[in-house]
Amino acid sequence: MVPLLLVLLLVLLLFGAGFALKILWWVAIAVLVLWLVGFVARPKGGSGRWYRW
Repeated sequence: MVPLLLVLLLVLLLFGAGFALKILWWVAIAVLVLWLVGFVARPKGGSGRWYRW
């Protein structure tokens, strides 16, 4: 019974990690798109950076 529960727990962990990694990929793509839009639409004058870091 214990090995069955351990395998089930492993499957749930792998499923959860895969779901989280898929969401993180979409977040990374969204941040990349926002960065590219900011890079293209930066102001003409000033330092040329559209962010304040």
